[in-house]
Amino acid sequence: MLRLVLPVSGLLTSTLFLLSGLGLIGVLLPVRAAVEGWSPVVIGLIGFAYALCFTAGCIGVPRLVLRVGHIRVYAVLATLLAMSTLMHALFVNPVAWVIFRGIAGFALAGSYMIVESWLNEKTGNEDRGTVYSIYMIVTSIGVMGGQFLLVVADPATATLFMVAALLYAAAVIPTGLSNASSPQPLSQVRLNFRKLYANSPLAFIGIAVNGVIFGAYNFQMPVYLQLSGFPNAQIATAMAAAMIGGTVFQMPLGRVSDKMDRRRVITAVSVAGAALSIALASISEASFVLQIALIVLFGGTLMPLYSLIAAHANDHAASDEFVEISSGLLIIYGVGTMIGPLVAGGFMSALGPAGFFVMLAGFYIVFAAYALWRITQRAAVPQDETTDYTFTATVVPSPTPETLQLDPRSDETAT
Repeated sequence: MLRLVLPVSGLLTSTLFLLSGLGLIGVLLPVRAAVEGWSPVVIGLIGFAYALCFTAGCIGVPRLVLRVGHIRVYAVLATLLAMSTLMHALFVNPVAWVIFRGIAGFALAGSYMIVESWLNEKTGNEDRGTVYSIYMIVTSIGVMGGQFLLVVADPATATLFMVAALLYAAAVIPTGLSNASSPQPLSQVRLNFRKLYANSPLAFIGIAVNGVIFGAYNFQMPVYLQLSGFPNAQIATAMAAAMIGGTVFQMPLGRVSDKMDRRRVITAVSVAGAALSIALASISEASFVLQIALIVLFGGTLMPLYSLIAAHANDHAASDEFVEISSGLLIIYGVGTMIGPLVAGGFMSALGPAGFFVMLAGFYIVFAAYALWRITQRAAVPQDETTDYTFTATVVPSPTPETLQLDPRSDETAT
């Protein structure tokens, strides 16, 4: 293990700093916006700007790297991340925050992609699965650790914005000092929506719905907790609890889906997500322990759903189409994450904090019904022709096409 980690330790350290900053700012911004009295719709617009520009970054940053190189682009993007974070503290205005969050989304997508491409370049094919797993663990630790930094200082002050900016700035140091040669050019996203839909209508619709749900959770869950009267320590705990649930349940659900029609597992997970959302909307006055237990289970439906849907899409794809299909699904997922914060904000404005989980329940129910209908429209893929389920980057709030290059299946399908 040490033999594998040492050559990429600098890149993993950069990842840890980058994701810690993301985890902190991801929970800090909605909480601070709620403290300022901004409506959930306005807060959702800030989340929309982030998701929009993150998706644009996945498409546009590779072109920048081709022009000026990895190191220069990474240094510029890290600077933009730190600057945009500090600007949130200097100009506490919703219009300004929409702009700053958009800049951060674009810069963060590029930073992810460059670190991941470097990591991919330094990883041999025989070690790809192990390094990929280590990378996923580091990302999870980074995000959860950053979320718990919310308790370090008052969100109403500038301190936590400074901490997040320092983490982003620190992320450039290990990569900037690396003596490794620049990696190959970043992956260009190829989009063919007609082909994606024809490959699997269920995956096409499902990944969009999952994006809506995850986008709503990622940006409006802290607002829901803040408006429900949770103190900062409990907000951080609740956000981490959902990630823990997603991590714990992902592999068991995946293994079950390998042994039966994967669509049935997708349907069951969606029904469970709807039931848990309804339960959470109904017990706002219940004990914190009970709510955390339900949030852990909710995370166990939210995060594995992406992997299950992606695996179903790959069941219907040719062996050499893994990266193309998965990259296209990521863009559709990104579009969903743009919509989610806005829709959740509207529900919360109309129904109060509980409207957040009412909205999630509605999307889960509609998708479960669609999945059941699709089962009647297309025969299941024979088990000996399905792809093996693999842990994917669902714990990362916004995976990129470069994550797919690091995924061990990208090498397997190329042979």
